Amino acid sequence: MGWGCLAGCNKKDFLNEKPSSDVFVPSTLSDFQALLDDETVMAETPVLGEVSADNYYLNYTYWVPLDTKEHNAYIWAPEIYGGVGNVGDWNYPYEQVFYANVVLAGIDKVTITNNIGQWKAVKGSAFFLRAYAFYNVSQVFAPAYDDAIANTPNLGIPLRLTPNVDASSTRSTLGQTYNQIVSDLQQAKDLLPDTIAVNNLNRPCKQAALAMLARVYLSMRKYDSAWFYADNCLQLYNKLIDYNTLPNINQNRPFDRSNIETMYQSRLLSSSSVIRGQLIRDCIVDSVLYQSYSTNDLRRTAFFSASAPINLKGTYTGTNLVFSGLATDETYLIRAECNARLGNRTAALNDLNRLLQNRYKTGTFTPITASSDSEAIAKILTERRKELPFRGVRWTDLRRLNKEGANITLRRMFIINGLITNYTLAPNSELYVLPIPPDVIALSNMPQNERN
Repeated sequence: MGWGCLAGCNKKDFLNEKPSSDVFVPSTLSDFQALLDDETVMAETPVLGEVSADNYYLNYTYWVPLDTKEHNAYIWAPEIYGGVGNVGDWNYPYEQVFYANVVLAGIDKVTITNNIGQWKAVKGSAFFLRAYAFYNVSQVFAPAYDDAIANTPNLGIPLRLTPNVDASSTRSTLGQTYNQIVSDLQQAKDLLPDTIAVNNLNRPCKQAALAMLARVYLSMRKYDSAWFYADNCLQLYNKLIDYNTLPNINQNRPFDRSNIETMYQSRLLSSSSVIRGQLIRDCIVDSVLYQSYSTNDLRRTAFFSASAPINLKGTYTGTNLVFSGLATDETYLIRAECNARLGNRTAALNDLNRLLQNRYKTGTFTPITASSDSEAIAKILTERRKELPFRGVRWTDLRRLNKEGANITLRRMFIINGLITNYTLAPNSELYVLPIPPDVIALSNMPQNERN
């Protein structure tokens, strides 16, 4: 089920630090840090939400032979796995949960002498990474948060809080899921350092925990709390990249991994055959999205290829892999949206304009204005989509905005042998919650998501 193992499986001789040993259990701060630093596991985040979202479209000839789950997720089929388990979108996050639980179960046994700072950072990282994994699973395999269904049984995800791989898995309520995520992040923010490790952006910091709390509360439509944590984050760290200063903006991969906006690095599943940046010429950026950027908007150049078909070419990973981490641009947009929703229009537009003046060619940007809170919200949401394409947040945005009455309908179309085949995803459809993988259901007997 993707819970992982260390003691029984001899996890790579624990990152090759321990020579041939049949059983190894990490027990020192260095062991625990090395475990959490394993980016082959810890940096991967689910991709099926992004595959199902509306930032792109696929050519038919590329779509047909895709991996079964991505083939079916693209057209919002009720059953997407074809009976095949071992799904990375589920397994990676729960392996991350296992790693975090190993650390949390063992770290209090470590003697603290002059290493209190490192001890707190490692423990805080474990809480952050467990929350991060739980949240990412919930955005794909649980319904969008709603107070009306928060206490309904079996709508949440399994909340595994110990490293016991033999413990049974049961689904929590939606409220319990989000309470656990928030609780873990609250503990993380009080333990993590408030210095961003520029050379180790896979290691969480206090700013990342605050930004993540803002992201979580935004997904819950708790706008006062989302504003509070976004503001707290930006009070600590608020740097933005002036895109005019990007020396490689016209080239592939114009961003550095260690750019000044990034607070935490993660990536959409690197095994995905769909979301792989410029390597996938048949993964074409939605034309409405692309045309929404003016010619003076440098995001058009930084994010996308210059010639048809229009493809994603640059993300904050600095590689062909696609960024899903935490950065200040998203946090500015969260604070802006929440300010607008809370009636603080001037502050909302100030945040939006501060971001955008760093995105347009020098001397071409005209500050955005709005004559009402609703107009400000609409303009902020437009810029949110333009600023954060392929960042793993669009699926969550579609779910929460439709809860707000946005009434967004998604459509796909193929022309096959001269005939048009259409696929539609209605607002608030049950298909916005993907099915739990079949091997997980078989092993746990937990209730499956209804998708009609």
